[in-house]
Amino acid sequence: MLPVKIFYRIYLTSVQIYVTVQEEVVPIGRNVKIKVARAELDMTQKALAEAVGISRQTMNAIEQGDYNPTIKLCRAICRTLGKSLDELFGEEES
Repeated sequence: MLPVKIFYRIYLTSVQIYVTVQEEVVPIGRNVKIKVARAELDMTQKALAEAVGISRQTMNAIEQGDYNPTIKLCRAICRTLGKSLDELFGEEES
């Protein structure tokens, strides 16, 4: 599930209250950096997942951008791969 930002606007009149809701879906994007870091260590998704205490399916979802890991999980992945948070999870500069 993608993260959703919800914006509310409330309009007051003398008779009724109107609320409009606007949802903006924010895609996470694929995390190729984790896959590259795993390949450098010749590590499978399963091996990395076991090392950080999650399932292989969850690791796959993180790499595909379908799951947004907690900061605790991000740090565990970084420690296991010998990378910093910025190296694996930092935003791309345009």
